[in-house]
Amino acid sequence: MWTGGEEAPWTESQSPPPAPAATPASADGRAPEPFDSLQEHYNNLCMEKSQKINPFILHILQEVDEEIKNGLERITLNIAGNSRLTPVERVTGEDFWILYRILKKNPYITGLDVRYNLLSDVGAYYAARLLQKQPYLIYLNLMFNDIGPEGGELIAKALHKNKILKHLKMTGNKIENKGGMCFAAMLQINSSLEKLDLGDCDLEESTVHLGHMLKENHCLVELHMCKHQIKTDGIRQLCDALYLNRSLSYLDVSCNKITHDGMVYLADVLKSNTTLEVIDLSFNRIENAGANYLSETLASHNRSLKALSVVSNNIEGEGLVALSQSMKTNPTFSNIYIWGNKFDEATCVAYSDLIQTGRLKPDNTDVEPFVVDGRVYLAEVSNGLKKHYYWTPTYGGACSDSSNAGFTLVPVGQHL
Repeated sequence: MWTGGEEAPWTESQSPPPAPAATPASADGRAPEPFDSLQEHYNNLCMEKSQKINPFILHILQEVDEEIKNGLERITLNIAGNSRLTPVERVTGEDFWILYRILKKNPYITGLDVRYNLLSDVGAYYAARLLQKQPYLIYLNLMFNDIGPEGGELIAKALHKNKILKHLKMTGNKIENKGGMCFAAMLQINSSLEKLDLGDCDLEESTVHLGHMLKENHCLVELHMCKHQIKTDGIRQLCDALYLNRSLSYLDVSCNKITHDGMVYLADVLKSNTTLEVIDLSFNRIENAGANYLSETLASHNRSLKALSVVSNNIEGEGLVALSQSMKTNPTFSNIYIWGNKFDEATCVAYSDLIQTGRLKPDNTDVEPFVVDGRVYLAEVSNGLKKHYYWTPTYGGACSDSSNAGFTLVPVGQHL
């Protein structure tokens, strides 16, 4: 039960309070206020507002307090709801109301990861408030939090005036076309956001609006558009925008419905575009013809693309060998991922030769050659552009360069 104070959490059966004007807390130039420990602040606020204490949040805040005592100043608060190392009580929208209160002016927290929780549109309202009030936050991960179109709209509108946030993950929140259009409109105004993931957000035919955005936006470096139902016309609209865009380095259009016809437009834009360095075409259907279009451009024209993933694209030996040949004449093209296609003997020999000669480093591809009875085969290895993007392994490194090559090739900044 809310007992007064700055604002009360609203329920999903109600309309959210009107979003206040975005005024960064540091705009007046005043130094940050001194802070009690986050743990104490959280306990006190929960008691004051009659809010149940979430033991998972309390445990994480205790750890962060220790990091602050040890002198760390740029901390990402990780309250991911899919943690397998700590007992988890997932964060609700009401929990996030309290978090917003203790974080809104905290100078130590520059990143917040609350993926796989239960924020819903209630939490989205306070995430939007945080973006308006917190002058230090550069990274926000809201992945898979049951945020809908209204919550997506609130977050997008909060970013109209935010000049701090650089990286936002909205993946898996069903903001639909209504929310997607708000993000496209925001990106024509926002001048700070560099990395954005709108994958698996139930957006369809969003490429018209995002294409218009890419023509106007000159700061976005990384854009993820997986599961957007992109077809030939959609990739054409994106490519039309990429002729004018001079900032985007990483384009993820995986898990769509792109065929070889769409590769005509992408291959053509790559002849003149000099900023794209990583393209993820995984889980489409470009087939041999599409692979041939790309390989011709990469062999003869483009000298900026570093990495290409064509995993599971129904490509046969002809197209796969053509892509391998383009690596021999293109010194910049360093990473290629091909697993899930139709390997023949020529494919296995071609990629084995690239690796054996040193042209293709073992960490820069997802296949490894082996020989049985004098014949070369390819086995899968756990390398990729973003193998550990949506999940982390229970042991071993979660952020190795080989398993997350896309982010290594296109670095943006610390905590991103």
